[in-house]
Amino acid sequence: MDLVLEAADRNLLTPYVYPSSWPESEPFRQLLSLFVITNLGALALYLLFGTLSYYFIFDHKLMKHPQFLENQVRREITYALRSLPWISVPTVALFFAEVRGYSKLYDNIEDSPYGWPGVFLSMLSFLFFTDMGIYWIHRGLHHKLFYKRFHKPHHLWKIATPFASHAFHPVDGFMQSLPYHVYPFLFPLHKVTYLGLYIFVNVWTISIHDGDYRVPRLLQHIINGSAHHTDHHLYFDYNYGQYFTLWDKIGGSYKSPSAFEGKGPHDYLRKLQEK
Repeated sequence: MDLVLEAADRNLLTPYVYPSSWPESEPFRQLLSLFVITNLGALALYLLFGTLSYYFIFDHKLMKHPQFLENQVRREITYALRSLPWISVPTVALFFAEVRGYSKLYDNIEDSPYGWPGVFLSMLSFLFFTDMGIYWIHRGLHHKLFYKRFHKPHHLWKIATPFASHAFHPVDGFMQSLPYHVYPFLFPLHKVTYLGLYIFVNVWTISIHDGDYRVPRLLQHIINGSAHHTDHHLYFDYNYGQYFTLWDKIGGSYKSPSAFEGKGPHDYLRKLQEK
């Protein structure tokens, strides 16, 4: 995040926003800048990719499903916009720690322990590490002690749209993002790679709520896609994973998507029309 902060300082904040007497390295200024940048970035990612997915990928026929709520799209967006600023508060604290040099993020490929192969390896390890972390955090949020208070709001959307992707209670949203932020404090990671992965995970979160169940046949039971996550919303106790089905299979919570078996939301709508 320091790359983004440096670019913002150089091109906007120092010449046009903050007084020249306020040093760029001053902690409160960094916290304030990170809060604004994080919120604007999250808002841009959510609205841009959510809108593109909603208009070009999401099947609007699903809005005729009996479990699709009245004014659901507006409610999803409203809930997300109210939650994102609160989610950003602890997120900014972690970004601040990164900026102050407490993480293992590095600037140059030469700083990678294994050069370019290390960069690619770190991308894979990031995905598998965060997938594992999110699985257990997500499953924990379904425990009766936490579900009603923190995770149930996200399960209002039985037939989700891409805008449901960030419609979380703030505690729920931050907890499920925590593995992304913890990783660079534990393992070396290139700064640009981290930014790219951060964008990727936000786009992926949107994609598993987009109602497009198409996955290459060979990957249908490996990749946790929209079909898997739709069943999670519908049936509650299955498919907690983020990218892969690995931990659901290990944890005994894997369910073959109903959409792959002719029993998904589209099939239900088709049967309703036939009647």
